[in-house]
Amino acid sequence: MPAIVLVGAQWGDEGKGKATDLMGGDVDYVVKFNGGNNAGHTVVIEGEDGTREKYALHLLPSGILTPTVTPVIGNGVVVDLEVLFEELDGLQARGVDTSRLVVSANAHVIAPYNRTLDKVTERFLGARRIGTTGRGIGPTYADKMNRVGIRIQDLFDEGILRQKVEAALALKNQVLVKIYNTRAAEADRVVDELLGYAERLRPMVADTSLVLEQALDAGANVLLEAGQATLLDVDHGTYPFVTSSSATAGGACTGSGIPPTRVSRVIAILKAYTTRVGEGPFPTELFDDDGETLRSVGAEYGTTTGRPRRCGWMDTVIGRYANRVNGVTDFVITKLDVLTGFEKVPVCVAYEVDGVRHDEMPVNQTDFHHARPVYEQLDGWSEDISGCRTFDELPAAAQSYVLRVEELIGARVSAIGVGPGRHEIIQRHPLLD
Repeated sequence: MPAIVLVGAQWGDEGKGKATDLMGGDVDYVVKFNGGNNAGHTVVIEGEDGTREKYALHLLPSGILTPTVTPVIGNGVVVDLEVLFEELDGLQARGVDTSRLVVSANAHVIAPYNRTLDKVTERFLGARRIGTTGRGIGPTYADKMNRVGIRIQDLFDEGILRQKVEAALALKNQVLVKIYNTRAAEADRVVDELLGYAERLRPMVADTSLVLEQALDAGANVLLEAGQATLLDVDHGTYPFVTSSSATAGGACTGSGIPPTRVSRVIAILKAYTTRVGEGPFPTELFDDDGETLRSVGAEYGTTTGRPRRCGWMDTVIGRYANRVNGVTDFVITKLDVLTGFEKVPVCVAYEVDGVRHDEMPVNQTDFHHARPVYEQLDGWSEDISGCRTFDELPAAAQSYVLRVEELIGARVSAIGVGPGRHEIIQRHPLLD
């Protein structure tokens, strides 16, 4: 069977976990292929008795909540082992079976000194800070590219692990002490901490590329789930205000070991408005009561950090860009219900930069920083749409909103989220063949 890629179309927090949950009954494997615990999924599961359980996942693939799914942490992920086991323990305490988790032997480990470097570097940058989560993600990816990183498999050979830690600290301690005036990291302490996870980790570790190839050959459905989103991709995002990994569809292949010829569908999640956490340009950002309403009604606070998200109107220039970069076959629009109650709902259709209209993303980052949104005003609606289960049940204005966005972004909208629960979604087209 072919693989399906699921990506965020904006700056993250679009609701990828909900889309994964929607397909959970038809998916056999869910693979996290990039990032670490610097982003989160919030998944709301409704029981048969109507009660709702909310789960905040940071490092684990959201498929871990579905009993029939094998969740996989791919080689493209950087793993904070303390966070991994805290998250597993938390789920187990709530009765979730986590025994199916598989972790790539080639995934890189976030060492304690990388968390320290992340935090002190942001403080050092001051007004020029990137707005990282301070969890060591960037320094760990830098170690990977500099070929001084520690991989999961290194934890099972103490000699190799010690050599790698000592080699990394030979330079990093100079930086910590002489540049940042911070205490040096002790190699013995780092090695002991990492070795302490080895035996519990060992049963989970595998050649995940081989596991996934065999699964596909056997007819399994494999969902490749991105962390972060298109505009945070290190190559295709709003650099330098990006994450340190490849969060687009291309990254799904390198981060999982699945070749591109096995991918048949690319599903992109697009929130009905736009949010962003951290620094960087944001053309449709709102600083008025409308922005506060979106934040309040949409509960726009970071799953991982708790930071209030910056909020703005839908930006279809970004939607078209995400379509182009990822090769999107299907969009899912989430949180349409949050727009209920606005008399008019502006949609950004282009940018104006120094008097020049841009219908596509400006090639120059400076232009994007100075872009001003060109809005099209669409009619709003006041009806509660959380009970709608077909497209025709939506108010006429809500239907028109979806159809106009679909036209502007250039790919079909196959599903629409109308509330926080797993059943509060409208499917116009099947997400799986």
